[in-house]
Amino acid sequence: MSVRATWSGLRALHNRINASLERALQRKFHFGMSEFTALGALHESPEGHLRMQELTEVVGLNQSSVSRLVARLEQSGLTTREICETDRRGVFSSITPAGREVYRSAGPFYEETLVAIFAEVAADPDLGPLLGKVRAQPRNVVPDG
Repeated sequence: MSVRATWSGLRALHNRINASLERALQRKFHFGMSEFTALGALHESPEGHLRMQELTEVVGLNQSSVSRLVARLEQSGLTTREICETDRRGVFSSITPAGREVYRSAGPFYEETLVAIFAEVAADPDLGPLLGKVRAQPRNVVPDG
């Protein structure tokens, strides 16, 4: 398989899984993958907060998009924004107790949904074999060739 075909297949696989997860999260929690990723990063942070720049890197969106994402999470009561006391230019996003509760509910749902999506994709004649290869790869190992 050519490099281009491999990349095309990986993009198709990612897009299908991501779109299915996005729809499921929207239906149940009224937020999507970016919000779920941000809540997860904040939940896993030892202090329960991250600088906006750190959150931008984790979520993989530009700074403007992350600001809008954080504003939506704030409106929902899942996060708050705070000025850094040592550097007044710095802004933190912090997860609230309600945000932690929602994330604790969303985590198992995410896992269950992913299992179901993987089962569905595995039956697809085009994407199933690719998913099987990806899942069979040892972590942090790039195959030769």
